[in-house]
Amino acid sequence: MDVLQAIVLGIVQGLTEFLPISSSAHLLIVPKLAGWSDPGAAFTAVIQLGTMLAVLLYFWRDIVRIVWAWLRSLRQPELRDDLDARMGWYIGLGTIPIGVAGLLFKDAIEGPARNLWLNASMLIVFGLVLLAAEQTGRKKKEVADLNMRDALIIGAWQMLPLIPGASRSGSTMTGAMFLGYTREAAARYSFLLSIPAVVLSGLFELRDVGAGGGPPLVPTVIATAVSFVVGYASIAWLLRYVARHSTIVFVVYRVFAGAFLLTLLTLGVVAS
Repeated sequence: MDVLQAIVLGIVQGLTEFLPISSSAHLLIVPKLAGWSDPGAAFTAVIQLGTMLAVLLYFWRDIVRIVWAWLRSLRQPELRDDLDARMGWYIGLGTIPIGVAGLLFKDAIEGPARNLWLNASMLIVFGLVLLAAEQTGRKKKEVADLNMRDALIIGAWQMLPLIPGASRSGSTMTGAMFLGYTREAAARYSFLLSIPAVVLSGLFELRDVGAGGGPPLVPTVIATAVSFVVGYASIAWLLRYVARHSTIVFVVYRVFAGAFLLTLLTLGVVAS
């Protein structure tokens, strides 16, 4: 992998991590279309640390407030009804499903799941599921309405993007909208919920950077830095966008991209 490839993949990661269109699928598809080698699941996990840094910076006030309230609630039970303290519990518990699934299915995630036929199909299928959530969700609840049941259900939805093409942000936003949350509340909670899972996954794979068979050090660092800058801008844009618009544009993009990729696969233009 050269510097140009690293920059392009960093831009792709930053643009697609927070949009409900699947960053992992795009990090697999773009190199295939460009004739580059597959960067690998470890590379994908590590450069997500760049976009997670963007989340930490963008939401740092919320994060500090949540962590402080949660820590205080451990010793002061009367504080456990506070929204920030509850958010600390919800984010922690909502991370358990993807943590367990990620460890159990690690080999499949890094191998068979990186099949373009599967990725293209998931782009279409979960695009239609997002459409169903957009059409049927009541979109009345705000983040303050979050409860333990909803947090665990949304956490279960976060397991789906272990299959590239499903989209982590798209899955959690979809689950939240099915439960009646507004698009903006769904996006905001999706960003916060992603922090433990993505950081732990990236740190776990970080051990292989620069090692034999692992992603190369310098291109990985470059891609991570680029993904941070682009990812920060993407967060701000998406929160403004979903506050005023539906997610239909992302559904259309997913279906078109998935159908286009299936066509290329069928014609033999790209190999799975």
